[in-house]
Amino acid sequence: MRHRASGLLALLLAGCASVERGAAPASAPPRSVSFLAFGDSGYSLDYLDPEDLNPALTRAQFIAKARASWIKDKRPIAEFTPPPMTAHPSNGGFVAASGLMPVAKAMTTYCRSVARCQFGVMLGDNIYPDGATMGADGRDDAKRFQDLFATPYGAFGWGDRDFRIYATLGNHDWHTSREAALSEVRYLSTTRPFYMDGLAYAVQPPSAKGMVEVFSIDTHVLLAGEKVLDGKLADDGSEIPTTKLDASEPWATPATDAERAMVANLERRLRASKARWKIVIGHHPLWSSSGGKFEQARTLRAVLLPTLCRYADLYLAGHEHTLEVATDSCATAVPGSGLAPLPNIVSGSAAKQRPLNTAFMAHQKRSYPQYRPLYVRGMSWGFAHLTLTDNAATVTMVSTPDSGSGQPKVEFTQTFPWRGKASN
Repeated sequence: MRHRASGLLALLLAGCASVERGAAPASAPPRSVSFLAFGDSGYSLDYLDPEDLNPALTRAQFIAKARASWIKDKRPIAEFTPPPMTAHPSNGGFVAASGLMPVAKAMTTYCRSVARCQFGVMLGDNIYPDGATMGADGRDDAKRFQDLFATPYGAFGWGDRDFRIYATLGNHDWHTSREAALSEVRYLSTTRPFYMDGLAYAVQPPSAKGMVEVFSIDTHVLLAGEKVLDGKLADDGSEIPTTKLDASEPWATPATDAERAMVANLERRLRASKARWKIVIGHHPLWSSSGGKFEQARTLRAVLLPTLCRYADLYLAGHEHTLEVATDSCATAVPGSGLAPLPNIVSGSAAKQRPLNTAFMAHQKRSYPQYRPLYVRGMSWGFAHLTLTDNAATVTMVSTPDSGSGQPKVEFTQTFPWRGKASN
């Protein structure tokens, strides 16, 4: 039986989310449900950080800068690979190319010709570099929303009137101000095919007919309320202890009772859910393979993983511009429980690419036996597709080439048993 931890405070706390009306009709659930998962999609050449454009870099200078960053991040230099690059039309300087439109095209091709897609989840960092700005950068947010949301994804659904893209925010979406971040939430909550119901919410996709419930949390706000150390690596990729804190924007710190009780509210909703598949989405992953985000992941595991291990079936995140499939045994999060491993899916390469740190990955695998990586890929654009049946979840990782053709290519497939069967 899954743990039924009693928490009077959690039961008394009011939730800040709702379930989409009409989402769980009385008809029998379908035999399978399929959906897209993509994150870190908001990188566009039309909205670059000024430092990316000035000074204008030649191709050789861009590669040299990428190489210096590779060395600074303690990645094995023999593995150096520069990201795809392009000359920016404003000044001819070379910048990292964007996978926004190629990945959107690849998802459309995949959903039309390979597999059904009944809904999607968008995993944060939806707008680079600083989220919505309410004009602070001299740019109009209405145009920004059109370019980064409506143009690539507005036609998604492929004839399914119930199709929605359930969204969460990431750290970049919070960079300017709380008001600006909430303006993005308002857009995504009022503009189809997108869906949000506040910073944290629960929703049953209509096409799943009660078989699936999606639980969205804002992990940036969650971590902003915690003490997160600044990750530092030795030359061999191992972790160096530090007391330096990772700074967060003051306006992202939990500001309401619901924000401060985000994990308790999530646990309450998960425990109350009647859906067979309980899917939690957030921006930050529980495990990191690039070597730069491991302290954030460590803190997130401490505050969130016990709840996920007890009550969730899958956790999906972005943040890392990588494609990853892994499990956590839950042995450290909930000692002695005998719970089934929790699948962790990272799909954060819908517009940007990031290299792996293989030296850090080897250290992590040695040091954390509860973590089991099954597929890890960096320096690639792509997305995840998941199919849920009564007793199993099949995760498919799909890439698209650096040429920008938008052709999808299946890279990896893994099937996980439904956790409830192993835990009940």
